[in-house]
Amino acid sequence: MAVNTYRLPEKNKKGNGFFVLFERLLRIDSTLAEVIHVRFLPQILYVSFLCLLYIGNRHYAEKKTRSIHVLQQRVEDLRADYTTLKADYMFASKQSEVAKKAARLGLQESSVPPEKIVLSDK
Repeated sequence: MAVNTYRLPEKNKKGNGFFVLFERLLRIDSTLAEVIHVRFLPQILYVSFLCLLYIGNRHYAEKKTRSIHVLQQRVEDLRADYTTLKADYMFASKQSEVAKKAARLGLQESSVPPEKIVLSDK
């Protein structure tokens, strides 16, 4: 009859996965392998990737917030300039102001009211 014996697991099993290649490239020594098990490496890399994504997204959002704030400041300045220019234009287009500018050119405001010209139908 056959005798039951204990068989040790094979440690030199070579796989074709990404993490097997990653382990071969890094050559993780036994002290590091005891602290961080290679079987947890996918989860660690996934969480690291999510952290990098989170940090990048945060920087992108901060950059957009700053640019929005700068654009809002510019819009407020342009709106103030528009209001000032519109008020100046409305003041300059009053009849008394136009008469003052025309007087500098040697023109005078007529004191005779305009007359209506009527043409006959003939």
